[in-house]
Amino acid sequence: MTTSQIAQSTTTFPGSARVEMVMGQPVSVDIRTALPARELTPLLDDAFAWLRWVDDTFDPARDDSQIARLNRGGTIEQVPELIEVLHRCETLSEATGGWFEPRIGGVIDPSGYLKGWALERLSRALANAGAGDHRITAGNDIRVRGSSAPGRRWRVGIRDPRTGAVRKVVFAHDLGVATSGGSSVVDPHTGQVVDALGSVTVIGPDLGMADGYATAIYAMGAVRGRRFAGELARAGAYETMIVGRDGQEVVTPGFLDYSGKGARLAG
Repeated sequence: MTTSQIAQSTTTFPGSARVEMVMGQPVSVDIRTALPARELTPLLDDAFAWLRWVDDTFDPARDDSQIARLNRGGTIEQVPELIEVLHRCETLSEATGGWFEPRIGGVIDPSGYLKGWALERLSRALANAGAGDHRITAGNDIRVRGSSAPGRRWRVGIRDPRTGAVRKVVFAHDLGVATSGGSSVVDPHTGQVVDALGSVTVIGPDLGMADGYATAIYAMGAVRGRRFAGELARAGAYETMIVGRDGQEVVTPGFLDYSGKGARLAG
């Protein structure tokens, strides 16, 4: 059953925030742009309607979802978003050398990319609608845009998905933050669940891509994952923090631009 909470922001920025249960978890949309209530309420209504549509369309566990029908070989609707997601998943698979793989054992499951993609699309839609200052949070996926208060960057705590403790804080006006490790990640080459790392966080301009990269790096394990994270950082847009099972952190150098001092990723 969906629950909803609408409250006026208590910060110095006017706006509105709402939390609802979507995709099996609380999702919050916090808008700080000064808009009248007659505009904010429909924006929030549309935001959660979009997220529920994504869940209904892409959840492989729902018998009537498009993904479930596709897995059964049934007839699917011509949904442009479905084609987009599957194409992006193929792109991620190629970019990661097959370590991100939406099809395992003949079953399509784009969940390693989907939530980040849905939040990224929502963030762009809110910005286009005039709500350029916002934060969207769904579990370990976070998208911030604009300012949390006049002239102030958003402060995002990156939590350990196993303990909930804040491991690092990043500050940004426009950033996607995706952390993998709180749920089962499968090695696409063996079909086995991997558990060699504590967590992987990837930050960058597109939350969907960051989500996919975090999933892939976690599946790769420590050595291969660190190498790929370094290559990804040198390509320019995405930075990574890898946490080992022993709690030790290594980060790509650009990560420090958002979070301050810390361990650097060698090589």
